[in-house]
Amino acid sequence: MGLFDFIKGQLLEVIEWTDDSRDTLSYRFPDDDKAIKRGAQLIVRESQVVQFVYLGQFGDLLGPGKHSLTTDNIPVLTALASWKFGFESPFKADVYYITTRVFPGNKWGTQNPFMVRDQDLGVVRARAFGTYDFKIVYPSLFLKEVAGTDQHFRLDEFADVMRSRVVSIFSEALATAHISIFDVATRYSELGESLLPIINPITQSKYGLEFTAFVVENVSVPPEVEEAIDKRSSMSAVGNLNDFVKFQLAQGLGQGGSAGSAPAELAMGLAMAKQLIDGQTIATPSITPPAPVDEVMTPAEVARQLNVSEADLMVSIQSGELKAKKIGSAYRITRIALQDFLK
Repeated sequence: MGLFDFIKGQLLEVIEWTDDSRDTLSYRFPDDDKAIKRGAQLIVRESQVVQFVYLGQFGDLLGPGKHSLTTDNIPVLTALASWKFGFESPFKADVYYITTRVFPGNKWGTQNPFMVRDQDLGVVRARAFGTYDFKIVYPSLFLKEVAGTDQHFRLDEFADVMRSRVVSIFSEALATAHISIFDVATRYSELGESLLPIINPITQSKYGLEFTAFVVENVSVPPEVEEAIDKRSSMSAVGNLNDFVKFQLAQGLGQGGSAGSAPAELAMGLAMAKQLIDGQTIATPSITPPAPVDEVMTPAEVARQLNVSEADLMVSIQSGELKAKKIGSAYRITRIALQDFLK
């Protein structure tokens, strides 16, 4: 073997990689310590791009096709290597193949509960899981933030790296969208699609990824929150929330929940119950109410006397329908305010 043949054997003349694994995200071409010669052929197949990295700096990005590596084709690399008179001598650089096709059906889920701030229930602990499809849209950012210098970065490694990040992205998007926990737990099919416009700017800017689909399969909340969701669903079936609360209060009055209930309250309760059930306006019995007594009660006392839940009372208090005085962190309700509420 002559000197020319020996030198030629130490240079890369063709750079090509065929992906037959179906789970490779990025692949660093093994150069076997060889340099790349001027005019070497770089072959990039469909659903691939090649990212050059020179001394830790990102160089040119080449898409599908057959490229002859000359100064014109790699201007960024030429500038990084300070080839003042063009690319003439062999050089060394890392060549990363990145797969740009969509990777479907990746699972995500929470190992520990995450905190959701809900406009109705306050801070709620929740768990969630589902699937997502993604593709790489910014190769250099993906290499920098996700794959690193790994020679063969596969999907299982990606899942390990991104597991906690996806959950963080989901909870951040949920907070930004101001979606009620009632909707989160009952409208899975619409939730993922509505979150995509919020999720993708985050994944693109942080990791160079775009989610083409994001599916929420389940959101679980503590039992007390589930009970509140069930209660809200029942209220929605009836119609107006405050009317439903009034109906429950009227039922409590009609069942004689309070031993000290006035005849006028009983009459109003029975009339309102029938009115809300029949959807008709029915005159209340002509009973002259006694003079109001400014009795002050707690929400728990009122709920107990009327045989309704305290949560129902609190809904109407917080909406302003039922007037109550707030002393410190506690509410107080007068008998007169309760009568006004039921009118």
